[in-house]
Amino acid sequence: MSCNAILLAEAGRARRISAGGGTSRTGPPDSLSVLICGVLLSLGLAAITAERGRGEESPPNVLLILTDDQGWGDVGCFGATDLDTPNLDRLAAGGMRLTNFYANCPVCSPSRAALLTGRYPESVGVPGVIRTHPRNSWGCLDPNVRLLPAILAERGYATALVGKWHLGLDPGDRPNERGFEFFHGFLGDMMDDYWTHRRHGLNYMRQDQAVIDPAGHATDLFSDWACDYLRTWAARAQGAARRPFFLYLAYNAPHVPIQPPAEALAAYRQRHSDAAAERAGLAAFIEHLDAGIGRVLNTLRELGLEEKTLVLFSSDNGGQLNVGAYNGPYRDGKGTVYEGGIRVPMIARLPGKISAGTRSDAVALTMDLFATILDAAGAPQPADTDGVSLLPVLTGQTEQMPSRDFFWVRLEQGRWIWAARRGDWKLVRPLPPKDGPARDELYDLAADPGETADLSKQQPDRLRLMQELLERHIAASRDVPWKPGERPLPPRPRSFVPGRAVTTPTAFRPWR
Repeated sequence: MSCNAILLAEAGRARRISAGGGTSRTGPPDSLSVLICGVLLSLGLAAITAERGRGEESPPNVLLILTDDQGWGDVGCFGATDLDTPNLDRLAAGGMRLTNFYANCPVCSPSRAALLTGRYPESVGVPGVIRTHPRNSWGCLDPNVRLLPAILAERGYATALVGKWHLGLDPGDRPNERGFEFFHGFLGDMMDDYWTHRRHGLNYMRQDQAVIDPAGHATDLFSDWACDYLRTWAARAQGAARRPFFLYLAYNAPHVPIQPPAEALAAYRQRHSDAAAERAGLAAFIEHLDAGIGRVLNTLRELGLEEKTLVLFSSDNGGQLNVGAYNGPYRDGKGTVYEGGIRVPMIARLPGKISAGTRSDAVALTMDLFATILDAAGAPQPADTDGVSLLPVLTGQTEQMPSRDFFWVRLEQGRWIWAARRGDWKLVRPLPPKDGPARDELYDLAADPGETADLSKQQPDRLRLMQELLERHIAASRDVPWKPGERPLPPRPRSFVPGRAVTTPTAFRPWR
């Protein structure tokens, strides 16, 4: 039984017990209920279409591109000097680069959960990586949370995922059951081989619910499938009544194993004959990825969709240093909550709305893309959304996001790491040593963006305030199930002193 099925079953049992000790009707909806829901949904979509037909500006299409483990500095326009990413650079030249953008987590699944829910990942049951084997899986996406594609579908969008899912493997946890009308890609976490597409010997490649076994490099397949989806959508959609699309294109690359096609590696070697083998492999892998993204962007242009499509690009976490990643001037990399593990490249383009060739240093997180996309689509934000829309920044109406606090988490092998940021101050709670509890570290990012000087001893009052801030955040999700039947809680640090008042950040609503 899937983790979602278990959680739903538990919730169902709770709902069956009424306040007076009786029971209420449960079970699958009858055929009349299904018919009524279908009619209401059709009427709603018809109303949306009618509004657009009366001359109101149609919401944009959305192409959301997410790469895997691509470091902050492994894009040309973000400072890479030893690799070429002409297509991402072209995307940035036509829109905006966000240089202070963060992933919600230093590893895969939690950032993806934040992206599709607009919430901190630990609050929706995904504090760590979801994997094949239960003993080594550290998340279970809350089955009751409505994901971005389901909300967009209610606004009349056609919704599709091409590429990596990584938010659940079992029935009930898969893309088509969580709001995507179309899925063509990979259910699992990493591929053990980009040519065979297996993980632990299992085939997780799917087209909707069907198991498929395509030939070719996964990056090429995902790029081709995205282009195919766009062409199919354009051929079917005609006139004012056509539905806008939301295409989420999630690559596995440049996650390990580092497997660029031979021709991509040879082309890189020809230009950089003195590059170390490790760096050459990753750089060629990223250049091959950029070429695939270029094909997708070219397809938008060929179909006349470039001016009507909001394109968003980012990575799920920082680059992995031991395979040659470059995270710019920032400390450490993937898996850690130091800046190199969570700062990621971010680009946005929408011609006529986002000024070309612009840059922003506004601080934002992956979950803000959820709010941004809903804002662009004219959809209301769910009341429990943690993310804030970037549209005011992207369109030049303001230079900064509203002031707020930020938090990061990672759960792995039963051990938690955390970080919190308020203004320029950042608290890091790394893995504890074997002989005692974790010692919290404090950094001033304005003066020390590379996190080289721990100020925890020099700033005890600031440290205590940041610890209380983090503890309040931990407490808010302490009882959220992440693994049915087994839920270890983050330990309270010995250094924590309760009772100090902490200012609660104001709740912000996205710009309209």
